[in-house]
Amino acid sequence: MTHTIASAALAAEQKSAEVTDWAGRIGWVVGLLLFVALVYWLMRQGWKWRGSLQSDLPALPEVPEAPGEAKLTMDGRYHGSTTAGQWLDRIVAHGLGTRSRAELTLTDAGISVVRPGANDFLIPAAALREARLDKGIAGKVLAEGGLLIVTWEHGGTLLDSGFRSDRAAEHTTWVETLNSMINTTEGIAR
Repeated sequence: MTHTIASAALAAEQKSAEVTDWAGRIGWVVGLLLFVALVYWLMRQGWKWRGSLQSDLPALPEVPEAPGEAKLTMDGRYHGSTTAGQWLDRIVAHGLGTRSRAELTLTDAGISVVRPGANDFLIPAAALREARLDKGIAGKVLAEGGLLIVTWEHGGTLLDSGFRSDRAAEHTTWVETLNSMINTTEGIAR
């Protein structure tokens, strides 16, 4: 008899497994999805707002049909443009904020930047101010010297545009050639 009482007491102590509260879980998932959608929408609005603030920047020069003989070419990535000297002040107007694959070609006309899926543009030779190696530009930080930064003037604003070659050893050649070209152009202008 004591065994029966003990079994009954043990059975009374055991509880059945809790049933999943599906309504609560679905509510949390829907709430989380709405929060993510709100954050995405706010980011997009911020991007548009930044573009409207930079609307005074004129349209980008187009890549000419026959730019001339190529001095250098590079396949790699375009990482964006910023206000010169301010590596976090991203320029988004006219598609300059869109990261993409890029093919660069240096000619006497300047640097042709051909970007599949984004706006192509030309950095005219007369607009070039400096080329250097650096470690970062808005949204992208690499090892020291991992980015080719080209400083150029567009619409009275100095811009830094960041590129990374598929073959990083090319960066030094680009810096030397661009700076030599800039110094030659400045010497002729004087």
